[in-house]
Amino acid sequence: MTVVEPTLRLERSLLKDEFDLIIALDEVGRGALAGPVAVGAAVMDAAGSRRRVPAGLRDSKLIPERRRADMAAHAAGWVQASAVGWATAAEIDDVGIIMALGRAASRAVDAVSGGAVDAARTLVILDGNHDYLSLVHRSRLTVRTVIKGDRDCASVSAASVIAKVARDAQMAQFHESHPAYRWDRNKGYASAEHREAIRTHGLSPFHRASWAIADAPTLF
Repeated sequence: MTVVEPTLRLERSLLKDEFDLIIALDEVGRGALAGPVAVGAAVMDAAGSRRRVPAGLRDSKLIPERRRADMAAHAAGWVQASAVGWATAAEIDDVGIIMALGRAASRAVDAVSGGAVDAARTLVILDGNHDYLSLVHRSRLTVRTVIKGDRDCASVSAASVIAKVARDAQMAQFHESHPAYRWDRNKGYASAEHREAIRTHGLSPFHRASWAIADAPTLF
């Protein structure tokens, strides 16, 4: 399988004339049965876009688990600022996954910007094809959705691995109090062992109780 190397071509072109700052966003945990959804944010300015992309930076799903923590630390040091925004399983149950993603993304943007950005000169690059940030965030930031942005845009790849490592660490902590679900291995996704534990033990406070969990397909 050919591995696509993420680049800064898009970021450089946008920062050349149109914008002073890019905030790249990517989500982790959208399809999980348990745990929060996390949105990583990585900030890139014109000077930063001229720096070499760290060797081995990829969409987090393409980085071996044993290397992700080191790559996340490297990525966080490479970008100008980074953060992770969260929305809990209870919030997902309360407002739905799309609005919860918007809340998490808004929190990530506020964390890297201090709650104050020049909306006219700041662009958000959002992985995927749906702008969930604008549903929630109070400022009128320009949002550009990019399908496979986590694969192709290095700033989004950085946000991806930072969020993935943070959420995996959170699920490992939850595993300590609820070991039957093996969140240290499945990270809250619909593995066969996770579904069997739900059938045996029922739902925990960290499960998304509003979802049709019993009918969820096995993802791995």
